[in-house]
Amino acid sequence: MGFQFQYSIFLWLFAALIFFTLLFLGVKKWKKRVVRNIGNPSLVRSLMHRYSPKRFTLKFILVCVAFAMGVLAVMNLRKPGGSDGITRKGIDVVFALDVSRSMLAEDIEPNRLERAKQFISKMMDALPDSRVGLILFAGKAYVQMPLSADHGAAQMFVNEASPDAVPMKGTVISDALQESLKAFGDRDAKYRAVVLISDGEDHDEEALDLSKELSKRGLMVNTVGIGSPTGSFIPDDSTRGHKIDEETGLEIISKLNEQELKKIAANTNGVYVHLENSDAAVKQISANLSQIDKKVTGDTSLMSFSYYFWVFVAMMILLLVGEQLLPEGRKRAA
Repeated sequence: MGFQFQYSIFLWLFAALIFFTLLFLGVKKWKKRVVRNIGNPSLVRSLMHRYSPKRFTLKFILVCVAFAMGVLAVMNLRKPGGSDGITRKGIDVVFALDVSRSMLAEDIEPNRLERAKQFISKMMDALPDSRVGLILFAGKAYVQMPLSADHGAAQMFVNEASPDAVPMKGTVISDALQESLKAFGDRDAKYRAVVLISDGEDHDEEALDLSKELSKRGLMVNTVGIGSPTGSFIPDDSTRGHKIDEETGLEIISKLNEQELKKIAANTNGVYVHLENSDAAVKQISANLSQIDKKVTGDTSLMSFSYYFWVFVAMMILLLVGEQLLPEGRKRAA
């Protein structure tokens, strides 16, 4: 990677040079008009014998070039490299974590959500060279962390994940898949995958149709089912008891729905894993991810740069000093 401007967005500032040029031409036109209005050519020549139009133009050019140097300084020319530069070889993985209330069921210790967090942490340890992102979903999905090589920050977001992060109740897997696709942006499909962790209690029927569409775009979705088919009660902190169905008045039992998760994985060339032993699940998912072609990914937030803005600042100062020292008139005749 060669030289680059960090803030190329300021390129538009060069348009100011057009304004300066028009202003300069206007001043020259005004000076000519003033000379004509004086009327007496010999008097004008005697009054302006030391005035030099060439030097006046040169001073203007110096100011314009100094301004251009200032713009280049603001754009911050830099070159990546150095001993602190980091280039990683890996893939892009988005973890879509179900944080619905049913994930608080305790049919797997300490509960489904905490075990899912442990699994994600171990998966990130197994993918040290990959960028990771995090999506939390319940009745709606949100990008909690965009793709980044900063696993430390990702771990922080995973630790803080809770049902309170998504106030909308329910479990809508299709929305999680849609947000996962957006999180990748325009990145090459060959190097991206989703790891979706849920108890599968989907309240939306679009997930299976969407998974087929994702497969056509080359996106692999690996699914991790958490919980038991027999189910478990959902704790209710407000009553210190179990969640009650408002319609029937009975305690809600949340059961793992493996069938939908298996179909989503099958539709996208992914694998389905029932999370019982985290290490075994990590090994199985990692083996499937290893089939994805890897690429070299550079995260500029982790790279060191050599900066050259000072070169343009120095040139700008020299030009402005030169413009100030350059007299507008000719030297007095001896």
